[in-house]
Amino acid sequence: MRTYEDIDLFPEWSKEEQKQFALAVTKGLVMDMVRKANSGHSGGPMSSADFAHILFTEYLNFNPNDPEWFNRDRFVLSAGHESALLYAMLIQIGWLDMKDIQSFRQLHSRTPGHPEVEIPGVEATTGPLGQGFGMAVGMATAESILRGQFTELVDNADALVGHYTYVLASDGDFQEPVTLGAGSMAGHWGLSRLIVYYDSNNAQISGKVDRSDSTNYALVFEGFGWHVQEIDGHNHDQIREAIEKAQVVDRPSLIIGTTLMAQGSATMEGDHETHGAPLPQEEIDATKEELGLPEEKFYLPKVVVDYFQSRFAELRELVSKWDEDLKAANENADFEALWKIAINEILPEISYPEFELGSSLATRKAFGATLDKFAEQVPSIIGGSADLEPSNYTGNFAKKYGDFSRENRTGRNLAFGVREFPMAAALNGMALHGGVIPFGGTFLVFADYERPALRLAAIQHCGVIHEFTHDSFYVGEDGPTHQPIEHVMALRAIPNFNVFRPADAKETAVCFRLAMDQKETPNALLLTRQDVQILELKMDSIVDGVSKGAYAVMDHENPELVFLATGSEVSLAIEVAKSMNDKRIRIVSMPCWEIFEGQSDEYKISLIPDRGAMKISMEAGITHGWEKYIGPNGLSIGINHFGASAPGKNLAQEFGFTAEQVEVKIRDHLKELL
Repeated sequence: MRTYEDIDLFPEWSKEEQKQFALAVTKGLVMDMVRKANSGHSGGPMSSADFAHILFTEYLNFNPNDPEWFNRDRFVLSAGHESALLYAMLIQIGWLDMKDIQSFRQLHSRTPGHPEVEIPGVEATTGPLGQGFGMAVGMATAESILRGQFTELVDNADALVGHYTYVLASDGDFQEPVTLGAGSMAGHWGLSRLIVYYDSNNAQISGKVDRSDSTNYALVFEGFGWHVQEIDGHNHDQIREAIEKAQVVDRPSLIIGTTLMAQGSATMEGDHETHGAPLPQEEIDATKEELGLPEEKFYLPKVVVDYFQSRFAELRELVSKWDEDLKAANENADFEALWKIAINEILPEISYPEFELGSSLATRKAFGATLDKFAEQVPSIIGGSADLEPSNYTGNFAKKYGDFSRENRTGRNLAFGVREFPMAAALNGMALHGGVIPFGGTFLVFADYERPALRLAAIQHCGVIHEFTHDSFYVGEDGPTHQPIEHVMALRAIPNFNVFRPADAKETAVCFRLAMDQKETPNALLLTRQDVQILELKMDSIVDGVSKGAYAVMDHENPELVFLATGSEVSLAIEVAKSMNDKRIRIVSMPCWEIFEGQSDEYKISLIPDRGAMKISMEAGITHGWEKYIGPNGLSIGINHFGASAPGKNLAQEFGFTAEQVEVKIRDHLKELL
């Protein structure tokens, strides 16, 4: 066995000797990172190292000079707890440095405990198991759709937007149901450029995997329509053969690698205790000796880095050829126009749909009309509904642009089926991939099913649009299980997450347009089932007002009452104000708290004065949270209990949401204050 003592002769070693030693160096970095931090995961990275090292040094296409090069292969570490392994790859590429590696899991380092997308070479923020898998499905979907769109314009689209999405997943990933839902979608869609490596080491935090799971995942994923291979995950020839087969089959691929936890360690191979802990220093020293490494911490000789980077010249030639091909393709005006919108994210001037003044329209219907209008102008809008097309009003979009499928790669509608969490995770992956503006629709009450992905979208600054219809107890006859009560506030509690609750059709269109421009923030549009009155304000005024998050839809220069309302309750506020004509009233529509909070203090106080006026909030949901705007003497009109099964109009009467009932509450409250 070759050791560090022979390193001066490294160029003369056989290819296999070089590979094994370079792999040993990677494992040494992993052990040292976790040991120095006294925190992290050692066993999993060591069992996965063979696959990752071969993938990065022999197959993964990327631009060594630009981690963001568009046509790179995407690598998603769904097993985010194996971050030390990914960082060991990135330092050898040159995107991290030794200081980063030595600061593993420390404050403000570029090597946090789980990978974060801001780090060069990290494609997705992972850690919550299963979500990396779901995001990878989204990435592969975006790649396939874009490749299909550009193939209609140029002959060599595959060289411009054709790449693979690789995933490294763990036992825990496969135990999370989101993986099964996302895997089912990927198989149905025939995502042939999605390649998942399952590091099956039969060890997790609480013990052996077979304590809790005996699923035959090969059989399950074959049933989903995947191509499945089972290999020895430490056999390099088998790894190479499996990758090369996966690259050419016409289905998504699952490579199940049977491995040993902490493979290569001196005495702890297969020990589940190595999963979430550093190896003892004496074990590290003994392991390094067996691997032919010195005791030196963070040993990374230049010849090993050079070996890791041996394909870089070839990769740079690939990028150079891509630049030439792109320049030639841009001579095609249609290609250039699509590239500008999709890849460069430069949107054209977008016109709004028109809505009839004096009429009433459910905001979910307005969303559908807006989607139809915007999709004509922006070909990068893709998405669909979680089996609620008639309710979410995405049916026209689906009919016009067709379902994305193995037979129709240019279909822009994604028939997600009843898979809310996988849908949301995939949407995040689409946004991270780039080139598309992804949206997904379901009922607001099912935002709970999506919440882990909504939170991860906010953490990653994903520009995703979520359409949540049936936004209050006005859902009606479906009853309390389908009537969102706490959901609006629950979404507002997520940092870096825009919650839009438009008052009418015009506001809906403007909120949609604003959401398209929010590249760093996920967005939720909460929409009514019931019709609401279309505001009489001109569109320019609504655009200006909504862009500030809140604005006056009915004003008084010196108000004694300020009504603060969102969504369908703006119409209610207007109706109440008309009957209270003995009072000086200002009505503020607040379609987006988050955007409003970003305005100047001067504007916020001018709209919602600190003193001199009583504030009354109106929203068909829990009142918790409105205190920040109405103050200690204000009044919240809301609902702090679950709903009931009855027609919406009956429930409005039952829950005190008629103009007459609200007026009585306001006048009674005024009497109590006086």
